[in-house]
Amino acid sequence: MKLEKRDYDAIIIGSGPNGLAAAIFMQRQGLSVLLIEGKNEIGGGLRTAELTLPGFKHDICSAVHPLAAASPFFETLPLAEHGLEYIYPQIAAAHPFDDGSAAVLLQSVEETAKLLGVDEQAYLNLMKPVVKNWPLIAADVLGPLHFPKHPLLMAQFGLPALTAATVLAKKFKTKEAKGLFGGMAAHSIQPLSNLATSAIALVLMAQGHLKGWPVPKGGSQQIANALASYFTSIGGKIQTGFYVQSLDQLPSAHAVLFDVTPKQLLKIAGHKFSSLYKWQLERYRYGAGVFKVDWALDAPIPFKAQAVKKAGTVHLGNTFDEIADGEQLIWNGGHPDKPYVLLAQQSVMDNTRAPEGKHTAWAYCHVPNGSDKDMTSIIERQVERFAPGFRDTILAKHTFNTQQLEEYNPNYIGGDINGGVIDLGQLLTRPVLRASPYKTSAKGLYICSSSTPPGGGVHGMCGYHAAKRALKDIWKQTVKPL
Repeated sequence: MKLEKRDYDAIIIGSGPNGLAAAIFMQRQGLSVLLIEGKNEIGGGLRTAELTLPGFKHDICSAVHPLAAASPFFETLPLAEHGLEYIYPQIAAAHPFDDGSAAVLLQSVEETAKLLGVDEQAYLNLMKPVVKNWPLIAADVLGPLHFPKHPLLMAQFGLPALTAATVLAKKFKTKEAKGLFGGMAAHSIQPLSNLATSAIALVLMAQGHLKGWPVPKGGSQQIANALASYFTSIGGKIQTGFYVQSLDQLPSAHAVLFDVTPKQLLKIAGHKFSSLYKWQLERYRYGAGVFKVDWALDAPIPFKAQAVKKAGTVHLGNTFDEIADGEQLIWNGGHPDKPYVLLAQQSVMDNTRAPEGKHTAWAYCHVPNGSDKDMTSIIERQVERFAPGFRDTILAKHTFNTQQLEEYNPNYIGGDINGGVIDLGQLLTRPVLRASPYKTSAKGLYICSSSTPPGGGVHGMCGYHAAKRALKDIWKQTVKPL
């Protein structure tokens, strides 16, 4: 069927990793694609800026990228040819404790397990199958709900993944194994007693063993720059500084894909949707927010545990129970005095991030959605707890509360960086329960943000799957699976 002439075949709204992935996928199919970004700079959560002092480069949103390095779609792109260079820390992630010890995630499954003492075999039993099977199940895990290509392998992954972290943690006896697992599971940004909170822990630990947890040399902006450079090199067009508030603002196109969350989608195109679809979008649930701090430092963070000084990512939360109690309190509307803090120290392995001899650090803790509480001193006290003397290294700092994060990136509703809570009810059916979660009720309109499967993270798979769906619906083309 021949389609009538339009200004573009497809328009993508939003240049985060999913918008860029959707744009690239469609342009590679020979379509004409326009990518529109409201800010003057592309990237969404992939932006880097001198937030504190001249010469100190801070990642504004995302910082460390295990899923970008492991993305089945990004792996098909020549991003290194467009300036992207990943740097891998000596230790992917570390989890310090009050007694000065630390658990670490190393590339070797066996070496990581060996350091866990009596939990060595329990760790091997849990992680070796995930690591071994990941190349075969990755596309299914990072996709919408469907019958998997390898159902038995997916079931082997799915049974522990769908388990609450509080339950799966009982496989371990030591504080080291429990704490390491708890810090990973807390990336889910919800109570660890919720079903499926083990999924993100298993995926992140598997990536640490398979590909590592890299940072892009020069900052997260370099991922967006490489994707955009490749997109324009194959004929794609990008327009920045154009904040879309209405469909009437757009050139004509056969398909419009929105890298936005349901709240913005309703504002822009709600009048086009069926009453049922609008009702479903209005019921979409956003999760806890984050409070973020960036520091310019005079020296590396003086962690008590030597191994932590070599880690790109540090989980500050002490024991599993302390993390679980804090995450539950946040879910109930409270603010922990000793919150779980996710910290990145990119300058330890990337010397382009700060002037010679100086360093940067990036950290956030979870807070109730929309919280305006200043958590700076609480976060710094938590860092100081595991790194005495940390405050003495601070030259300058910059903070974002939940409202400032949303103002900076409208996709972060109430500070929710995951595009909506990723509990069992919204894990694979986000944003609504439909045959295709990417297809709206209006012809030619699609949603491709982290509010669709597989959810948050810099992997581009939401954009890839949405674009693939649009290609099938409108151009009647199917593409071989990744």
